Amino acid sequence: MKKIRAAVVGYGNIGRYTIEALQAAPDFEIAGVVRRAGAENCPADLAGLPVVKDLSELKDVDVAVLATPTRKVEEYALHALELGINTVDSFDIHSSIPALRATLGEAARKAGKVSVISAGWDPGSDSVVRTLLEAIAPEGITYTNFGPGRSMGHTVAVKAIEGVKDALSMTIPLGTGIHRRMVYIELLPGYELAEVAAKIKADPYFASDETHVINVESVDALNDVGHGVNMVRKGVSGKTHNQLFSFDMKINNPALTAQVLVACARAAMKQVPGCYTMIEIPVVDLLACSRDEAVAHLV
Repeated sequence: MKKIRAAVVGYGNIGRYTIEALQAAPDFEIAGVVRRAGAENCPADLAGLPVVKDLSELKDVDVAVLATPTRKVEEYALHALELGINTVDSFDIHSSIPALRATLGEAARKAGKVSVISAGWDPGSDSVVRTLLEAIAPEGITYTNFGPGRSMGHTVAVKAIEGVKDALSMTIPLGTGIHRRMVYIELLPGYELAEVAAKIKADPYFASDETHVINVESVDALNDVGHGVNMVRKGVSGKTHNQLFSFDMKINNPALTAQVLVACARAAMKQVPGCYTMIEIPVVDLLACSRDEAVAHLV
């Protein structure tokens, strides 16, 4: 069986775990890694892999796994699609997903390729669970409670704010889908906490939640990549009330995100050209086995 050739774009937390997930997958091979510094000062973990500065420098790439900050996803995805390469990303600004889907959908169809967006665990695999729960209890309310844990998207957003040397954003669930954001930062010299905190709280990542910004001596001393979710739906099936469902997990955040990305990279190879979120992809297409094998094993 011809293996899927995947390139990893970005080599932060998600990029490193994506390489591990690809190495463990029986149907993938790594075409190379794209990082800003290219092969300069290359980490030992990348020994034996092609490391370049631009995706165009790699050969025979089937799909690009975009392990980039959310706000860079559109730029990198459009570049990959122009090169004739499928893409998958973990874009996580929920309110902006429809607009990204429209933009990348047009580009993907023009290129005859596939783009899978928001393929992390939330949005992503949790979106699939929410969809299933709504299908089996069409009327009702779903509460998604995150954490307590480190939010990668929120942390990256804080690090991009002027005056921030390092940061950690923790999500604390208060119940019924309401969250508190605890943001720990190291300030660069010459910056005031109040000024930087105001910019953080105004960012769309934080504007809708109770947010506390705390100056600390060392973010590394606090860092932990663990996270989790508890999802509860109470609703109605047909005319029967009080149907109650609960989904719970505790996870290593970047490791799970990477695994979902790899599963969706596989699924991207099986779709017709266009842009998809995870709820639009048959779940069986996420698996390395054939459909007949999946039916025999899982149904």
